[in-house]
Amino acid sequence: MTLESNQRDRQALRDRLLEATLPHVVFDGWGMAALEAGARDLGLEIGHIHAVFASPTKDLASHFSDWADRRMLLRLSALDLPAMRVRERITLAVRLRLQELAGHQEAVRRLAGFLILPGNASLAARNGYRSVDAIWRVAGDKAVDFNFYTKRALLGAVLVTTTLHWLDDTSADHGETWAFLDRRIAGVMGIPKLQAQAKGFAAKLTKPLRDLGIGSFSGT
Repeated sequence: MTLESNQRDRQALRDRLLEATLPHVVFDGWGMAALEAGARDLGLEIGHIHAVFASPTKDLASHFSDWADRRMLLRLSALDLPAMRVRERITLAVRLRLQELAGHQEAVRRLAGFLILPGNASLAARNGYRSVDAIWRVAGDKAVDFNFYTKRALLGAVLVTTTLHWLDDTSADHGETWAFLDRRIAGVMGIPKLQAQAKGFAAKLTKPLRDLGIGSFSGT
């Protein structure tokens, strides 16, 4: 068995255990009780959980995020993304990710409660960064300067607030959530343009002083 096939098998087992556990999270919360119930459903020995997830509850939280990201990317791979504007690609990616979580709203809610516990801030940050990075990359973003981090921070805020809105949305087909998402994405896509305009204006404003050798101006 090759390393690649072994990794695929391991990921498939993690997916199965996650999917078996999610229904139990609704009743048992995000923790070992739900994981053990999921393992029993699969006919796994309880002790096998630690072989699948070294740090069970935290690793399960990370895998849940990764699972949603992979399902989102799979759906996007079947679409003609180059025919879309970047804004459309990003909006669609966030929407598809939430649609993949449909039916697991309570598990997402319980996970949110778990991630705000003391000691889980870095886990929440890693999960969020991985998701928004995947979205920007599939959207074709090639930024390598400070915009790389700015874009991800801004989209991270959009993903969190849209997810929270989605959890409480009772409108038909989550129409209110998609309208909320459109507004937030419009804001994100506008900020880099404003930053570029501000830098250009600052450069023009300070050029006469730089030409005279007065002060040290970077144009930022």
